Amino acid sequence: MSSPAQEDPPGAPVGRLLAIALVLAGVILFFSQGWYRQLDLAALQASRAQLVAWRQAAPLATAAGYLLVYVLVTGLSLPGATALTLAGGAVFGLMQGTVLVSLGSTLGATAACLLARTLLREPVRRRFGHRLGPIEAGVRRDGAAYLLSLRLVPVVPFFLVNLLMGLTPMPLRSFAVVSQLGMLPATLVYVNAGTQLAQLTSLSGLLSPALVGSFALLGLLPWIVKLLLARWRLWRLYRPWSRPRHFDRNLIVIGAGAAGLVTAYIAATVRAKVTLVERQRMGGDCLNTGCVPSKALISSARLAARLRHADRYGLIPHEPQVDLRQVLDRVRQKVAAIAPHDSVERYTALGVDVRLGQARLISPWEVAITAADGTETVLSARAIVLATGAAPVIPEVPGMASVRVLTSETLWDALAEHPSPRPSLVVLGGGPIGCELGQALAQLGLSVTLLQRNARLLPREDPEVGALVREALERDGVRVHTGCRLERVEPGPTGGVRVLAALDGQTVCLEADELLCAVGRQARLEGHGLEALGIPTGRTITTSPHLQTLYPNIYAAGDAAGPWQFTHTAAHQAWYAAVNGLFDPLRFAVDGRVIPRTTFTDPEVARVGLSESEAIEQGVAFEVTRFDLAELDRAIVESAQIGFVKVLTVPGKDRILGVTIVAEQAGELLAEFVLAMKWNLGLGKVMGAIHAYPTLAEANKYVAGSWKKAHAPQRTLALLERFHTWRRGGG
Repeated sequence: MSSPAQEDPPGAPVGRLLAIALVLAGVILFFSQGWYRQLDLAALQASRAQLVAWRQAAPLATAAGYLLVYVLVTGLSLPGATALTLAGGAVFGLMQGTVLVSLGSTLGATAACLLARTLLREPVRRRFGHRLGPIEAGVRRDGAAYLLSLRLVPVVPFFLVNLLMGLTPMPLRSFAVVSQLGMLPATLVYVNAGTQLAQLTSLSGLLSPALVGSFALLGLLPWIVKLLLARWRLWRLYRPWSRPRHFDRNLIVIGAGAAGLVTAYIAATVRAKVTLVERQRMGGDCLNTGCVPSKALISSARLAARLRHADRYGLIPHEPQVDLRQVLDRVRQKVAAIAPHDSVERYTALGVDVRLGQARLISPWEVAITAADGTETVLSARAIVLATGAAPVIPEVPGMASVRVLTSETLWDALAEHPSPRPSLVVLGGGPIGCELGQALAQLGLSVTLLQRNARLLPREDPEVGALVREALERDGVRVHTGCRLERVEPGPTGGVRVLAALDGQTVCLEADELLCAVGRQARLEGHGLEALGIPTGRTITTSPHLQTLYPNIYAAGDAAGPWQFTHTAAHQAWYAAVNGLFDPLRFAVDGRVIPRTTFTDPEVARVGLSESEAIEQGVAFEVTRFDLAELDRAIVESAQIGFVKVLTVPGKDRILGVTIVAEQAGELLAEFVLAMKWNLGLGKVMGAIHAYPTLAEANKYVAGSWKKAHAPQRTLALLERFHTWRRGGG
């Protein structure tokens, strides 16, 4: 199935075909009439006298005609621009020839750029889509410097530069101005050579190695200027601060969540002296209030749901006897079992200097650490990494301050200490956290109502995914309301909370024992001295692709840097923060091309790369191949037929653009596609790998097989059919 998003605007294909036809007609005419023979050195020398005579008889008309021919030749990327440039010097002299050639080359180059943009840019964007993102970002940032360097060094053919720049977002005005400046030196050389046309025997000697070398040095000029400007900006940035002559540490890491722990681990592994500062608990949100406790809760909840629906497995179903406090005690035990992996003792043994306290930047190289007893220590380091994590967002709703609002951080203790054995909840937010916790608590027997402002759950996924998850939540007893707007929150008449929300044009009133807010998270930015240093922030800390903040020696990683909020991406960024900070000026830009994500509902939702909705929004050409788990043997015997594997590929090719999986253990199934996308392995390679039978992982093989079947060579198959008919003696 192909994407409808790939259709051009009405009339665009016709206009593009007409333009291509006109260009081809001009090229064919140019060669069929033999005009190209007039644009070589011998023909030019033979006709020089006639050209000079025309100029003397009608100077303006000759100049206008010359300019028009120059623009047409360069605009259509035809051969002969060099000979025309020589003709400019031979006929018009150095001054006027330079003006005409400079103007003609600029107009022609701009026309060629515009032509390439009109004819090729959209097809190229549809073909390569988001892969062009880094290139376009680089052109927006440094396009003028790149173009100027290419123009100053006459090694890359100018017509090729024109065509390639037409595929980028560089403004035409900038392209024209930079091109005129960059082509001027070479123009002067060739026009000056043209004034001596009679003595020229070959074009090969015009650009001697010394002259090309001079141009190459000139081509470095934009980058030298840019480097000097950057150094000047850094000097101004650091001027108010006194740089220590000696540093106490190679690296100071603020925050001991996933990003901070991995950063410190890497630094200690390469024998750097590193200090890790944590103000609360080692392991951060993931260990203490996020990933680990929520997945422990979900594992208990899924077992309860299986018991409730035991008839799916040929057993007698019964309502499980759930003691919520006992479940939460198990959750605490699992957190405690994993805690040693992230403990002070372990990291101290690894060689990390671990400090407990509040860390605050006091200069670009110094951190003040305030311990629980109020004592303060100041340490300096060549590089600092901010891994301060993120905190739940509490929306500004009237009355919100008048009630107790639980979050993913405070939920655990509040439920464990709640006087009711099964308190009811209203959950705000239908994203991953709200859906995971809402479903799990409902599976454990709690009364759960989920309110989502968006029209569907999991709005970052395809609509069919949100619909399927909604069905799953409602099947487990969650009352789901989408497209509703929170109007007011107030204490309930007998305790708890009352929530008023606008739904379908009416105000509904909901009462519950607790209100759980799961509408998102934002970086923890307060109390770390960012304001004093003027480090820009929004919902996260503003960073470069190398994770550098305003100060190049101060980095940010994990939830504090964004744009992802996953433990695995925090660990991924940590490698870049550690290596860039320790080995500057050697720096690496974060590779964010293949980022997996999993929502641990029942069934799970896992994705890597583009979703179908994102591909349509971005105008990326794609085909969809889908395999339903209802057809998979292992899913059938496990009574886990709900779900599918959906793969987006480049039209006609097996290169994977994105994968969405809805299934039990979808996060596990996704790993094969993450590996394939990371190392550019297509569906053919996935299908060619042997998958054990019967496993859920066979779904990956079957979706690859479905793609292969849809792209089978029909003509070859028809020939094979005739061959086998002949082999049977059928004639």
